[in-house]
Amino acid sequence: MRFLLTYPLLKQIITLPKVCFSSVLRHSSVVVDRKPVKRKNKSKRKLHANSDSLSWEERLADTVTPLWRLSYEEQLKWKQEQQHNILLEMKKQLAEYSSQDFSNDLGFPLLPIVPSPVTDGYRNKSTFSVNKGMDGNSKTVGFFIGNGKMGNIVCVHGDHLLNMPPKHKMVARHYEDFLRLSPLSPCLLFHDGGHWREITVRTNSAGHTMAIVYFHPQQLTPEEISIHKAELVEYFSEGPGAVCQLDSLYFQESSMTRSSHEQSPYHLLHGQPHIYEEVLGFKFRISADSFFQVNRAAAEALYQTVAELNRACVGGTLLDVCCGTGAIGILLSLQMERVIGIELIEQAVEDARYNAKLNRVDKCEFLTGKAEVVLPNLMAALSSHGGLTAVVNPSRAGLHYRVVRALRNHPAIKRLVYISCKPDGEAMRNFKELCCGTDYQRKILGEAFRPTVAVPVDLFPHTPHCELVLVFER
Repeated sequence: MRFLLTYPLLKQIITLPKVCFSSVLRHSSVVVDRKPVKRKNKSKRKLHANSDSLSWEERLADTVTPLWRLSYEEQLKWKQEQQHNILLEMKKQLAEYSSQDFSNDLGFPLLPIVPSPVTDGYRNKSTFSVNKGMDGNSKTVGFFIGNGKMGNIVCVHGDHLLNMPPKHKMVARHYEDFLRLSPLSPCLLFHDGGHWREITVRTNSAGHTMAIVYFHPQQLTPEEISIHKAELVEYFSEGPGAVCQLDSLYFQESSMTRSSHEQSPYHLLHGQPHIYEEVLGFKFRISADSFFQVNRAAAEALYQTVAELNRACVGGTLLDVCCGTGAIGILLSLQMERVIGIELIEQAVEDARYNAKLNRVDKCEFLTGKAEVVLPNLMAALSSHGGLTAVVNPSRAGLHYRVVRALRNHPAIKRLVYISCKPDGEAMRNFKELCCGTDYQRKILGEAFRPTVAVPVDLFPHTPHCELVLVFER
């Protein structure tokens, strides 16, 4: 029996009897707790050929989509084994830091990986870099191969990449054409001058397209920059780039590698300020810098998995930590009496509040700030009436230990759902902090959690990555 969810609207899921998922856990036939098969070297031979004999395109595919040579069934099998190995390492580390018994293999079920409904062209966001191409032209738009320190960087077009949709490739090619027509040089290294930088392309399932062009002002005056902005707009609205049919064209000028909207505002040069996406019957607004899962169809599978895992905690309050634009909180609001989301990026919180109103959800409250600052104060004032459930979906950097401490020390939180895109990274530290014994020095005093079930969800076909949904209970 596979843990494969169908894709009706979330409202239909929640009206089902509350025995479905618990019955799955009671049947040992669905547990994938086997010992890992030692085929590491074999996997490497299958994933990569001899790089000396490969074309630039093949080298790029091996870098960006390392599993592209495998069938999708083989990819899922490979990822399932990788997640099993990661959880075995987690169990090993928990055994060192916890008094709990982790003697029987994992000690909890790892369910079969939930596949992505779409395997090719699934990305709704892509960022293309600018650098020297195979022909030496520094105005080449694509993806890097090589090492900056070694001075062997080559920028290769991504037209052949399996995870890239045609619209993204089209916009990147036309941006390259525009750069080669522009009198301004590209900005390869900040200290070497130059202006034109990368471009980000965002699309939705309806085919709407947003492009964000990044630009280093160097010593140009605002008046000079405005001339090049106008040329960019003309190219994409009336010139050869009009074939891209951009719904939104943004421009961000910054002297930093990465800048938020607050640090360097995104300027709308043409079209609409937002595009919208529909997920499980709910509509979400997407801004230039807001986070949204890159694979919409697989994101539906992810959110349905979280909703199913949350069945036992229907009612009460949901804490949605690192909530982004509010997708999880809004989708789970049908199960809960109240939802409180916390997010660092101010624009994302504005989108989350807008999304709640757009979907007529009045149970959600979204707070701006660092979770490690907002959460401890919130927890002290939060009523535990009806029970508390936490869902955390941090970046690869994981949660700050003060966030874990606040969650761990609140006795009303009996269940925590951790969504990790890199469980073998900093998230492993969080797992130990949630499950370790009392740590008086770090003021981790609450009852320890224990992992009870794990479900991988593949959001990134052809790559080694997937999301791991891990439930902790106490």
